[in-house]
Amino acid sequence: MKLKGLRWYIITAIAVATVINFIDRSAVTIMWPFIHKDFGVSAEDSKSVLAMISTSFLVAYAIGHTAFGKIIDSIGTRLGMVFAIAMWSISIGLHSVARSLLYFNIFRFFLGFSEAGNWPGATKSNAEWFPAKERAIAQGIFGAGSSIGSVVAAPIIALLFLSFGWRMTFFIIAGLGFLWIIPWLIINRAPPHRHPWITEEERKLILESERDNMSGQVDEEVYSLAELFRFKKTWGIILARFFIDPVWWLFITWLPTFLFEQFSFDIKQIGTFSWLPYTFAAIGGILGGYHSARQMRKGKGVMAARKYSITVGCLIMLGSLIILTVFLGQFNAHPYMAIIPISGTLFGFQFLICNPQTLPSDCFNKKNVAVVAGFGGTSAVLGTVCTTWLVPVITRVNYTYFFLLAVVLVPLAWLCLALIKPSPQKIKTHDE
Repeated sequence: MKLKGLRWYIITAIAVATVINFIDRSAVTIMWPFIHKDFGVSAEDSKSVLAMISTSFLVAYAIGHTAFGKIIDSIGTRLGMVFAIAMWSISIGLHSVARSLLYFNIFRFFLGFSEAGNWPGATKSNAEWFPAKERAIAQGIFGAGSSIGSVVAAPIIALLFLSFGWRMTFFIIAGLGFLWIIPWLIINRAPPHRHPWITEEERKLILESERDNMSGQVDEEVYSLAELFRFKKTWGIILARFFIDPVWWLFITWLPTFLFEQFSFDIKQIGTFSWLPYTFAAIGGILGGYHSARQMRKGKGVMAARKYSITVGCLIMLGSLIILTVFLGQFNAHPYMAIIPISGTLFGFQFLICNPQTLPSDCFNKKNVAVVAGFGGTSAVLGTVCTTWLVPVITRVNYTYFFLLAVVLVPLAWLCLALIKPSPQKIKTHDE
């Protein structure tokens, strides 16, 4: 049996895994304003405790990015993704039996560690299955999974919570990951060069692109961690992710709390309103990947096309965030006046993020891709940990400084990309 366009089935499967990933991680932030009393937490302390719970997740998430980068480079994307999603599904299921904040944080830690495997796994898979000109599109599809997961999470979690309570909600969503493993093992049974279902035309497209990209470059050398840190491109990826990813996480973690505190939303209203920004984000992810691919078709080099799309996304984010910061005082009577620019912010983020997420596969050979992607993911989470602990402090009066923080982070991320020089080539044995 031959399956035309097999690579698109692979990235669709990864996008579905990402949807599940975000449903699982979003459950706590969506339900927290309504379940914190079950853990003996007062309304006054709820944000600080949520910051602690989020930090437990994020610290493990930072460790998991680098750990899973090494694991997936060692055992491959097929088994690496199975290991990650099975582990995080068990972890989210265990949330349902937590009787204290201690155990809740422990389970949250294991969830964060295992959910991190999805990102280096996806980046490595895209390097294996897609030519360079299509990787940002593939990364955009994968990234859209995070937005779609956030879109569907709010209504799904709200419905399950109202129907079964929070403990059963965690138990039910744990089953989604185990269901995903079955089709993944069937469809992704081998890499492109020996997959029995791939057409000869598609195999040639993937392998010839790989040979072209590696022409005149070092063979599949495996760099040590110390060697990877000698490259400016490594630091460009790490620093850009450190500054830009916290903006996304500010909204992923705190949007339900913002709607609850700013507009006194109940869980039904949160489920009704919070899907819109993530719908825009999903659209942004697809368009951002398409935009950079279009620039390459016009003759731009890979790195130049990536940086151009990142610049466009940064400008969209900045414009939206400035509107949020300046006009926040007018939002009390009009929730959509806040939701619309938040939607613009997340659209811009997803428009740009598929490009820095693709840079490890543009700059390094396949035996180093997942490790460098893991570095970027770890750095992103470390930045997010810093902002997570700031939020309870800077939102005591209102959310103006919350949005101002995001305004500052966006240009810092853009400036870090100056370390990555425009070049269609993969990294050589010395810094360019």
